[in-house]
Amino acid sequence: MDLIKKVHHVAYRCRDAKETVEWYGKHLGMDFVLAIAENEVPSTKAADPYMHIFLDAGHGNILAFFELPTKPEMGRDENTPDWVQHLALEVDSVDTLLKTKARLEAEGISVVGPTNHTLFQSIYFFDPNGHRLELAANTHTAKMMDSLDRVKWEMLEEWSRTKSAPQHARWMHDGSWSEQGNAS
Repeated sequence: MDLIKKVHHVAYRCRDAKETVEWYGKHLGMDFVLAIAENEVPSTKAADPYMHIFLDAGHGNILAFFELPTKPEMGRDENTPDWVQHLALEVDSVDTLLKTKARLEAEGISVVGPTNHTLFQSIYFFDPNGHRLELAANTHTAKMMDSLDRVKWEMLEEWSRTKSAPQHARWMHDGSWSEQGNAS
């Protein structure tokens, strides 16, 4: 069933809409494409003024933010580690990743990485709202992706039973790919 066509937009909260538009434009090259501001929430009819901004994240992907001036200061889920909730954006190469890291650090933005995830390399940093961002450059091969595709359901079932990392597919230290402990 092809119900979903694509992600229309992903929305987060921001502290300051103007600052957010400027930051994403300057550091990630995202164009500001739309602003909607109302004093009543259309879905709930609650009297709650907001500014809803939309940024072009490339290839029809839209990243949106809400500034909510009447609400308490932004917080985060204190039961979830900082590294879990993040937005990962793809870049075209590891070279672009490294150049972006250098540019961000030159602007005083703290960057973690690059981190080698075998299938991709990435860097991590925070936007001015405290949202963790990841830029990722793919490094996987078709063989690696095929291997993971073959074992995904087995891995999920084992995880569901044990809550421990399954060993169905793993990258070997010698650079080979292994499925269920057998070299492939």
